Amino acid sequence: MSRCIVGGFVAMLIAAELLASAPPASAGCQYGGPVLSKCDGPVQPDGTWQRCVAVPHLIYSGASSFLAPEKHCDVLGPDQHPGDPGLAEPPTHID
Repeated sequence: MSRCIVGGFVAMLIAAELLASAPPASAGCQYGGPVLSKCDGPVQPDGTWQRCVAVPHLIYSGASSFLAPEKHCDVLGPDQHPGDPGLAEPPTHID
């Protein structure tokens, strides 16, 4: 049983490390608040950029449970309206 708990914890740490790795050049991130992270990719020639948000996701595993990051991405920019309103804050590129 303790091996499963330790294994789940290690998997969560690996997933968190992947999400926390350096964003692409010309990108910015915000951390904390209601989300784990909110990162913008570089601005494209048409003025749009990709924003990815990592939120905690509760995973049930037998008699225990743990939180793992879940990543959602969408395109933002002029005349772009993401499906998730929380993804649009701030409405400008994060530098």
